[in-house]
Amino acid sequence: MLALVNTPGGPAALECRQIADPVPRPWEALIDVRAFSLNRGELASFARNRQGWVPGQDVAGVVLRAAADGSGPPEGARVVALVDDSGWAQRVAAPVDRIAVLADSVSFAQAAALPIAGLTALRCLRFGGLLLGRRVLVTGAAGGVGTLAVQLAARAGALVTAVVGSAARGAVLAGLGADTLAVGIGSAEGRFALVLESAGGESLARAVRLVEPAGTVVVYGNSSQEPASLSFADFRGAPNARVQTFSYHTSEPVGRFGADLAVLAGLVAEGSLRPVIGIERDWREVLEVGALLRERQVAGKAVLAVGG
Repeated sequence: MLALVNTPGGPAALECRQIADPVPRPWEALIDVRAFSLNRGELASFARNRQGWVPGQDVAGVVLRAAADGSGPPEGARVVALVDDSGWAQRVAAPVDRIAVLADSVSFAQAAALPIAGLTALRCLRFGGLLLGRRVLVTGAAGGVGTLAVQLAARAGALVTAVVGSAARGAVLAGLGADTLAVGIGSAEGRFALVLESAGGESLARAVRLVEPAGTVVVYGNSSQEPASLSFADFRGAPNARVQTFSYHTSEPVGRFGADLAVLAGLVAEGSLRPVIGIERDWREVLEVGALLRERQVAGKAVLAVGG
């Protein structure tokens, strides 16, 4: 089969090569990959991994061979899955508890946009508990996680303030449920029960000063690559507030991945969640798309269609 293979030190970071088909373990299904999405965190993975490694975590496709132990979806099922790597290939083996079946109304591109971004948004929002009528602030709201978090928070009844880097990037949020659009976190007003913070640096420092008493700031990224300066005095107006770090892989039991993916895919099927796909290209264009993503030229998710 063809796969995008890591080639550190070569003329390009990746090359499309023929490699052996995966051999699924008894609890894994073999998936014919039709689409995958590219995450910003994956852009730094090429240099630190070995020659011949195949990246890729967010995949959608069709089950070619069901798990040998009889669990999981049957052959022919349309599915979305989260894998640790090896997803940028024509076929991938995925544990059945990381797979969710798709309704026919959910496209492979929409599904591929869900795993890491959707699980991050869903699980970060859970730190806020019951959100009905409460104020939620989402930084990086025009990104893959942000566009989904805004929708999920609004669906839960929250009053959502979406922070974007520019008015132009904020245009992608039209109709997604944000009550207020703030260009830069310095424009956000009032206090918030829950803050989803992905920029780091001064954005994180400001977020701490915006949280309400007993509220929560969930830190799930540092896209600015800058340190934040915090002090005890920053919490003076928010007694008992907390800063919560987040890792999608360890935030909840690994066995819950499939169940949460099913929740997200179900919301897409019923029309109450819309993955924003800012760019959709052929998988051989992954490096060009990655450059656009790195330069913040893509709103929402970048999705690649897998072909021959």
